[in-house]
Amino acid sequence: MSKIKIFLLFFCSLMILSCQSKRLAAGEGKYDYHFILTEYIDSARDRLIPVAIYQPVNLKVDNITPIIFSHGYGGNKGDDYAVDYTYLLEALAEKGYFIISIQHELKNDDLLSMQEPFKTSRMSNWERGAENISFVLNKIKTEFPSLNFNELAVIGHSNGGDMSVLFAHQHPELIHKLISLDNRRMDLPGTSKPKVYTLRSSDYPADEGVLPSDEEQKNFGITVQFTDIKHSSMDNDANQEERKYLTSKILEYLNEK
Repeated sequence: MSKIKIFLLFFCSLMILSCQSKRLAAGEGKYDYHFILTEYIDSARDRLIPVAIYQPVNLKVDNITPIIFSHGYGGNKGDDYAVDYTYLLEALAEKGYFIISIQHELKNDDLLSMQEPFKTSRMSNWERGAENISFVLNKIKTEFPSLNFNELAVIGHSNGGDMSVLFAHQHPELIHKLISLDNRRMDLPGTSKPKVYTLRSSDYPADEGVLPSDEEQKNFGITVQFTDIKHSSMDNDANQEERKYLTSKILEYLNEK
């Protein structure tokens, strides 16, 4: 039995496809949104790609900026895309962004390599993630063609940040803004297209060469923001103050002209 069939049998019992409308409490945000769990299959790779979509319902679609989000490594639990960053993804949807959160690791995938050098040993994982992003982006363009893809933002945390950065290296012409939440291995592109932002943790330094030099930051308008937040507290483990800070900074970056 293929990996996809095995995963489908498990995943069907959880959430093959669901759609529900989220109503906002007073003061939480401006827009209602549909929350959709669905699955794509990349037949060329025999690859199942679960996706969570947050779709604002009271906005003209051609005014909506799409965001592709990639989670950090969760030990192949298989549900990181739907449960680990809800504080952030819901907040962005409530502000009127169209969110696509991708599940990158499946339960039967090989575990992430712990063998240094990581830029070599984990490259196949990041390449698979970049392929997932590319495939899902093309599907979204087909299903929601009126979205404002000229404003596409790609956001990723940790290992998902490394995937997102690799995708930005491969397809800079497709991305308007790249936002890394403490990616540590893939070097951030020294470029003004896409616009690059990164929020750094207080406890784990990036590998040598990952962060742009002061000169590159100045020349290309790259934002490197150090924080007091731990690497592992950028997902739902963040406390209320940390959630508010991370959300506000990401919204600031998204709104910046």
